[in-house]
Parts: sequence; C-alpha cells; structure tokens
Amino acid sequence: MSDTKEYFQGRGSQINTANPYLRQQYVREHIEGLDEEMLSNGKTEFFEEHPKKIVNKVDSPDIGPALSMNPYQGCEHGCIYCYARNVHQYWGFSAGLDFERKIIVKPEAPELLEKQLSNPKWKPAPIMLSGNTDCYQPAERKFRITRRMLEVLLRHRHPVGIITKNALILRDLDLLSELAKLRLVHVMVSITSLNEDLRLVMEPRTVTAKNRLRVIEELTKAGVPAGVMNAPLIPGLNTEEIPSVIKAAAEHGAVDAGYTIVRLNGAVKDIFRDWLYKNFPDRGDKVWHQIMECHGGQVNDSRFGVRMRGEGKIAESIKQLFKMAVKKYMKGRESYELNTEDFMYNPDNAQLSLF
Repeated sequence: MSDTKEYFQGRGSQINTANPYLRQQYVREHIEGLDEEMLSNGKTEFFEEHPKKIVNKVDSPDIGPALSMNPYQGCEHGCIYCYARNVHQYWGFSAGLDFERKIIVKPEAPELLEKQLSNPKWKPAPIMLSGNTDCYQPAERKFRITRRMLEVLLRHRHPVGIITKNALILRDLDLLSELAKLRLVHVMVSITSLNEDLRLVMEPRTVTAKNRLRVIEELTKAGVPAGVMNAPLIPGLNTEEIPSVIKAAAEHGAVDAGYTIVRLNGAVKDIFRDWLYKNFPDRGDKVWHQIMECHGGQVNDSRFGVRMRGEGKIAESIKQLFKMAVKKYMKGRESYELNTEDFMYNPDNAQLSLF
C-alpha cells in the first residue's frame, strides 16, 4: 500500500486528469503556493443542476432497452474503477479528484419524476435508480432526494430497481417494504471485496463489506428482495474472492447475483493505473496485463456484447467460477419479477374514485 506524502487518504483517485472538453487546464508548476490548494484533498462541494427531466432511456445491446434516473452526478464514495467518472467531464470537471469532491445535486428530481409519471402517455417499466452514480452516497443523508423519489414511486405504484453500496438505504426501509409488498422494488447491493484493506483504498468512502451484508440481511427480513452485485471483478486483486462473496451474500439472504469485469475507458485508464502502481507496486504489472487479456489486448473496451464480461481464458475462468459459486450457494432461490400492472398515473383521482 502507498505511504507517500502526497497520497490523499479518504479519496480513491490521486490525480485530476485533463478534461478533453476544456480549452484550458490547471497544471502543476510548483510544489508550493497556490498549487497546494489546487492539489489538496479539499472539502466536498455541491452544485445544483436543474434538468428538464429525470428519467432517461438507456438503449444498450448489453442490457436491452431500459430506464434510469440519477439524483446525483459525481460520487463521494471515490471508487477508483467507476465508469461514471468519464461523465463528470461533460460538466466541466475532471474525472479524477473532482468526481469525488464536486458533487452535482438535482434537488427537483422528485418533482420531475412526478411530472413524468403523471403524463397519461407514460408506459410503466422498471426504472433503475443509480444507473450511473450511487443514489445513497453520503450526499443523500443531507439532501434526501432519493427518499422523496421513492415516495413518488410508491404513490404511483411504479416499479424500481436500486443498486447501492451504502447502508444508508436502511433509513428508507419503511418505503422499501411497502414497495416490496406490491412487488415494486428489487435491490442489488454491490460487494467488490470482503478484504477490508483492499476496500479502504479501492472504495475509500463506502461502508464495510460486513455492513453491506447486514444491508442484504435487513432488506430480506423486511421482505425486500435483495441480491449481490460482485462487481467489478479485477483480475489479480479480487477475483479469488468470488466464491466467498457469493457464499456470504447467500447466507445473509441474497436472492440473486451478478458480476462484471473491470474495464478502464477514457480517463479511468490513467486514474486507475496511477492508483494501482501507488498501492500495489509489487503486482501492478500482473494486474494490468491480466485486465488487458480480458479485453483483447486493451484495458479500455467499448465493444457491445463483450465489454462487461470480457473474453479470453481469464474472463472465461472468472465466468465459470462465478457460475459454480451461484449454483452452489444460491440454488433454488426464487426469481423476482417487478410488477407493472398496478401503476397509477394519477393516484389522487384513483383515491377519489373509492368514494
């Protein structure tokens, strides 16, 4: 692990990569003066965004037609591998440290969701909450946007899928359990590693794996179907843990599991490489080359059909290890299909009709 003076504890990225959409960039010229402030860890800042809509269509051959919504852009969790880092560049920020400390907040997201669901032309289909960044990241404790969105979804009887790695989701157990009674919610809890030393540097501002397992257990006890997302899998760092992660999740009530193999597109390539060699200099080359083997000789893979699962011998061995673990520890678990039949685009009128 790195112990250099310039290592920013509590942050994933250790650099601010250049933004290709900006003509001018801040660069480091001296180690003293203003540069210290520019390169320091810094406090987290929040910026408001006021979009015209909050639900967006995702048309990907890998997942099929889907809907997603994200109350936040950027994420203080600081996961070093996060593909959403690249999106931060569209906002004029860096995909590196800026992604973790300059968080864009959409305070009107619940009202926008209400407007979209109230449109008579709306056709109900499961919406992924956190398709880009975690809706239960630390900012949610302050802004409570995700909770208000869940209230809208419950009023309209609209299905939602959630993926998170934060125990803050248990705050909303009251709403989630009501949604679950109507088969309107499914939660995937992301667990990348059970190794606390690895988590601390790879996902510095997330809760421990122990607490994530507790989340699965508490959701299950409340009747909320929860699975585990063992992702991303990074050859040479966490792939050997696949069976233990699936086993632990199953023992805590997980009903299903998923995985992806890490891919380092855009600026994430440089951010991850810098982090890798600072924290694991003894095996940096091995990890880097194994990632390349999973993506046709490159670490950045955008090819539909293979980008999320990889290809080649290493990717195939990961696939088989995952399948065997799921078969062994989750055999016979009930599948879960979200309900779209009870949707109400105008719940107020529906209530009045009862009288």
